[in-house]
Amino acid sequence: MGSTPRRLEGKVAVITASTQGIGFGIAERLGLEGASVVISSRKQKNVDEAVMKLKSKGIEAMGLECHVSLADHRKRLMESTVEKYGHIDIVVSNAAANPSIDPIVSMSEKALDKLWEVNLKASVQVVQAAAPHLSENSSVMFISSIAAYDPTSSLAMYGVMKTALLGLTKALAEELAPRTRVNAIAPGFVPTHFADFLVRNEEARTEIESRTLLRRLGTVGDMAATAAFLASDDSSYITGETIVVAGGMKSRL
Repeated sequence: MGSTPRRLEGKVAVITASTQGIGFGIAERLGLEGASVVISSRKQKNVDEAVMKLKSKGIEAMGLECHVSLADHRKRLMESTVEKYGHIDIVVSNAAANPSIDPIVSMSEKALDKLWEVNLKASVQVVQAAAPHLSENSSVMFISSIAAYDPTSSLAMYGVMKTALLGLTKALAEELAPRTRVNAIAPGFVPTHFADFLVRNEEARTEIESRTLLRRLGTVGDMAATAAFLASDDSSYITGETIVVAGGMKSRL
């Protein structure tokens, strides 16, 4: 990572669900580009371990336990960030849940509520908590999914929630302009704990790779590099957009 640019010096970034996988990769990349990063997840032990990893790479970092569905957790996350660093420049809403692979027509109300609460409602509420503290020329990002464009059977309702994030991105981009840019990233399939079937099931992995033009799965680094671009002034004329990072998987015309 010796050639990593330093585009985010003096910036402060808050990333939810960021102790592993794509969230942690984004936190690490933003930190290596010079940002002070504030990470969070539901378990304090995971937060502490992730902060240590970041600090071992020379990154200025702090972490808090934060269940994004809890108002007091969201409030504490943003207020603690401002107490320590004075302002917030970058917010990455990464928390997601897929509690059921049932068809939509037979999905339980409990599963529907969880999908809505974590994937969409909490995304709105994280921005609501951050909004009073956002600096001039700030950047908000949502992590959507390739499933937003092509919801497969086992990801059907999850895909619908991720489609809704595309609309939320456009609506908030208009509402928060011109001070704050709002964009989304739609990752393809990345082998993380959240998508551990890609590691466990060779057949599924091969089938998904064959659906990409680049004939490979995505990496955490691919997603993190895109997030760093959207957080930086290199994307200063981009807002209300979703960048698909999926190796050429079908998304739209």
